This record gives sequence, structure tokens and C-alpha cells, in this order.
Amino acid sequence: MGSAFAPFVPSGKGALMNNMKLKLSQTRLDDRRALLHTLDGFKRDLDSTGTMDGIDKFNRQAYDVILGGVTRAFDLSNEDPAMIARYDTSKLVLPDKIDKKWNNHKNYRDHGQTLGKLMLLARRLCERGSRFVTVTTNFVWDFHADVNNATLDEGMRYVGMPYDHAVSAFIEDVEARGLSDKILLVTCGEMGRTPKINAKGGRDHWGRLGPLLLYGGGLNLGPVVGRSDAVAGEPNSQPVKISNLLSTIFHRMFDVGELRLDTRVPRPLMQLIESGRPIESII
Repeated sequence: MGSAFAPFVPSGKGALMNNMKLKLSQTRLDDRRALLHTLDGFKRDLDSTGTMDGIDKFNRQAYDVILGGVTRAFDLSNEDPAMIARYDTSKLVLPDKIDKKWNNHKNYRDHGQTLGKLMLLARRLCERGSRFVTVTTNFVWDFHADVNNATLDEGMRYVGMPYDHAVSAFIEDVEARGLSDKILLVTCGEMGRTPKINAKGGRDHWGRLGPLLLYGGGLNLGPVVGRSDAVAGEPNSQPVKISNLLSTIFHRMFDVGELRLDTRVPRPLMQLIESGRPIESII
């Protein structure tokens, strides 16, 4: 879809976060914006590559972030302390309780310490107009019981409890604010895990079946979609595929019929939207 649609990654408290703060008057900012627009106009007349179109998009996004209030989403000093505490996952998995024999012990620690805060920031970003928010940590759902990854039982204690706590806090929070029709939560991984535990007490990668949870977005909530065989290794009903998930998301966001008539929509994107049918039982 082009570089103008690349995600914004507000990592850490370095120069990027400092650049998000408006440090001059609105009048001076407007003057500079008008001057930049004039200079870009000259450049655009000389540009034959389309680069300026992308820069224009970045400029608009920058102004929207600074002036539209998105910056304030990262300032938790204005959040209810009780709500911050509800999301907090840092006490569920204490760093000194994670076995250091696993090379991924730092990733387990990062997951427990940060996931709840990130889910709270995601809700605050959505409230301030962010259309897509991706939440991820350095956590590891691999439970191979090898030199890098813990066993299934131990690994789930490291990542499962923070996940359950943070996602439930998010859902309760969104419900209480009356935003369940406006925010769609999609939580999934790229694959499942082997039906059988390996000889070391872990599970390995498994592409035949994987977990998926959807909440909100005006969907018909509650039903369990599909079923597996007795060992949770193969679909035992009509499979729900990635194309069905993408179609469900797009049909909740857009009037797909209107998109077909919009010449600005890239053809490959339209083909992706139409590659599968929505999950009918929840639409």
C-alpha cells in the first residue's frame, strides 16, 4: 500500500517521543506549515517519482499526531490510578522467578512487565482516533523445552497469565466505556502448537490448526466457531482460514461494495479483501 501507510512505532522515551510535543505557539506552527507547503509545491513541480505524495502524507500524519491529541494517549498521568492498576501485569511474573537457564528469559520478563501497560495505551490510542493499533511484546509462545524456550507448563505461567489478565482488563474497560461496537480486538498468532507434547515436555510448531479470538467490532459475540478433532490437531468442521479472518475485519470496517467502485483503492488490496468470505456466524 506504500510507505505512507507504514506503522508509527513510538518506542521508548527518546527523540521520537520528544518530537511529538508541540514546543512553539500555534501561530508560529501555522506560519511554518504554510512555508513548508509553499516550498513543497516547488519541489512537486520538479518531482517525477511520486516521492512528494508520500511526504505529504507523512506531514499530515505528523500534524494530526501533535495537534489531534494522540500524543496525550501516551501520558498516563491523566489516567485513573485504579484503571492503571487493573491493567498492571508486572506483578504476575516476577523477573527473579523466571528460570535463567532459558535463553529467552529476558523475553518472558518483558512480556509480563509491559503487556498490561501496552493494552491500556492501545485503548487510549483508539479513543483518540488511531484506526489500527498493533500490540506486541518480546514474549515467546514457543514451548519447545530446548535451550531457548521453557516447557509447556512453565512457559504458560510466564506468558499465559499476563495475557489473560491484560486482555480481560481491556475487554472489561472497552465494555464499560460503551466502545464495544467501535473497537475490534483481534488476538492470534501465526501458527498453532503440536497436539502431542514432545519428549522434553514442550510443544513445537504446528501449521494445521491455530487459536484465534475476536472481540467487539459489532460482531455477534459468544459463539465458538468451528471445532477440532479429539487431539486438537486438525479441523473437524469447515476450516476458518486467514482469508476469512481478513474478510471479516474488512467487512466490519468498510462498505465493501463502495470500495469496489473507488478507483483509489489499490487492486491488490481489493483482491485481498475479496479473497475469502466473512465468518458468517459472527457477522
